[in-house]
Amino acid sequence: MRRGVGAGAIAKKKLAEAKYKERGTVLAEDQLVQMSKQLEMFKTNLEEFASKHKQEIRKNPQFRVQFQDMCATIGVDPLASGKGFWSEMLGVGDFYYELGVQIIEVCLALKHHNGGLITLSELHQHVLKGRGKLAQDVSPDDIIRAIKKLKVLGHGFGIIPVGGSYLVQSVPAELNMDHTVVLQLAEKKGFVTVSEIQSSLNWETERAKHVLEHLIKEGLAWLDSQSEGEAEYWLPALFTALYSQQITLDDTTGLS
Repeated sequence: MRRGVGAGAIAKKKLAEAKYKERGTVLAEDQLVQMSKQLEMFKTNLEEFASKHKQEIRKNPQFRVQFQDMCATIGVDPLASGKGFWSEMLGVGDFYYELGVQIIEVCLALKHHNGGLITLSELHQHVLKGRGKLAQDVSPDDIIRAIKKLKVLGHGFGIIPVGGSYLVQSVPAELNMDHTVVLQLAEKKGFVTVSEIQSSLNWETERAKHVLEHLIKEGLAWLDSQSEGEAEYWLPALFTALYSQQITLDDTTGLS
């Protein structure tokens, strides 16, 4: 017969497991200390870098993006507060909060035209126009970062990916994935129809109509029931941007 495991063997096994666990805890604590030291060293080097290149960070949008990415790799957010080292050293906190105010002003001024949706490129153009030629340059990345900070104001501001670009939402409308997909579908022409949604997304008629009716209710879409054939649902934010591009293209063609 096979003999059972004795009490002494069990005690030895438990003692060995306890020692391994204790050793593992010590190793984990040592690694944590080393990582904390490395992180502190990275932060110190980052502060020295920021101090040395602060003028370029303030004035050059591309350099500012690269600096923000460097900060993100070690969990530092220069925009987390308007006070403290980063704000005093670079002024980036104040820069983005001031930019946020300008974004709000532009969105409010255009809300009756676009229903609270605007392309990132159009918003960028309006912000640059309002700042004037002598003001600090602003990139689309700066706009996105400032909008993310505006989320503390509530559910009003958000960014919706549309194709290779973005739509900026400045109204507290509840948009789910269905609404986002329809916005992406309407990107090229500025409008969409129920049959286009059905054929492209393989949706039932009721689902397509439900999404479009919600967009109309929120003021984000307009219904053109007098178009030839099927009714068209226009997205003001999209066709405004497309119309601006067409004007630019026509002007360029006329000059050539």
